[in-house]
Amino acid sequence: MQHFSRIRTFMLELDAGRGPGVAYRGGELLSGRVVLDVAKGLKVRALAVCARGLAATHWLESKSFGMNTVYSDYTAYETYLRRRQHLIRDNGDVTVLQAGRHEFPFTFQLPGTLATSFEGKHGSVRYWVKAKLHRPWSSVKRAKKEFTVIEPIDINTPALLTPQAGAKEKLARAWYCNRGQVSVSAKIDRKGYTPGEVIPIFAEIDNCTNRSIVPKAAIIQTQTFIARGNKKQKKCVVASIVGDSIIAGTREVWHGRALKIPPVGPSILQCRIIHVEYALKVCVDIPGTSKLLLELPLVIGTIPLHPFGSRTSSISSQYSLNVDWLQLGISERPEAPPEYSSVVSGEETMENLSPPSQDECPALLEGPFFAYIQEFRFRPPPLYSEVSMEKWCTTYCFAGKVLFFAALLILAAIRILLVK
Repeated sequence: MQHFSRIRTFMLELDAGRGPGVAYRGGELLSGRVVLDVAKGLKVRALAVCARGLAATHWLESKSFGMNTVYSDYTAYETYLRRRQHLIRDNGDVTVLQAGRHEFPFTFQLPGTLATSFEGKHGSVRYWVKAKLHRPWSSVKRAKKEFTVIEPIDINTPALLTPQAGAKEKLARAWYCNRGQVSVSAKIDRKGYTPGEVIPIFAEIDNCTNRSIVPKAAIIQTQTFIARGNKKQKKCVVASIVGDSIIAGTREVWHGRALKIPPVGPSILQCRIIHVEYALKVCVDIPGTSKLLLELPLVIGTIPLHPFGSRTSSISSQYSLNVDWLQLGISERPEAPPEYSSVVSGEETMENLSPPSQDECPALLEGPFFAYIQEFRFRPPPLYSEVSMEKWCTTYCFAGKVLFFAALLILAAIRILLVK
């Protein structure tokens, strides 16, 4: 019978030539070795190593039926990698390993398409290599080594270099009269960015109310977990800025207000059961009513922008690029996005736009990258004037007050008649 003390070391090592912390990608070779150090002669039946990659989601939901509570389990899996290699094959014979250090190399060809490694509240995407040592009359000895996969997202593609723009307005109401209207129009130069870059925000905020408002901007990460046709979402703010207070009847213009992207994980769009998406949200706090939210989609990539290549390729089409910007800013009116409250539940609604701790949104990438800012044109001002809006608000507020006091006098007269 073999004794456990005979094995001094049993572990897995991946190729050190890649350097510590370097991630793999689809289509590459995963190579390493199984290290076995024994003190005495060791009898071995088989030694196998397998590589696995798995996306998994799981959460519980409870429903009450009278005095009873029923829990529903939502679980889903998606396999990306399943490879096995026999280093010592079990053919009925026993292999004797002499005392000393033994290394058994292995190599796996990773599939062409993989999902990026991810750790979330209700799911994860994990990759690992596991070795199993089978000995006669002994338990199976196991060793495990995890590795990271980051699928490249090149932001130098036409879809991710397309400018993003939007506009939205909201009528502020308080009791029986309207306080005025708040409108926001915002643009960013492209859809794709990488961690460490700065997003220049161009925006116009019109405050036609009689109160001060405060604009804010934030990068929102949305994690979506899918199982059995149901979805579970978690949102967090990864970066935010707060603008200056805008007094009543004035306009604020952001000429490329900078919002830096912190070291966050890239977007995950290809996984069937886990999605990680980003959006830039411009928020305006309006006293006495709900917030005005404008959302612009973002994709966080891994391959940064090539400024020289992009500049060279755009020289011949610079005129058409400017025309497109002009048409986007004047003639086209983008479709308004849904309210934030309609996407998430009330308990998850943002009370403020403050960045979370590193534990809530784990970082996968880090390092500065180039920022590339294109020429920008603003949307034209609204068709109404600030003077006419102010007169309109004053007239209707005065009429409302007169009707209110008249109603109070009528109620008092009726009460006196009833008493008599």
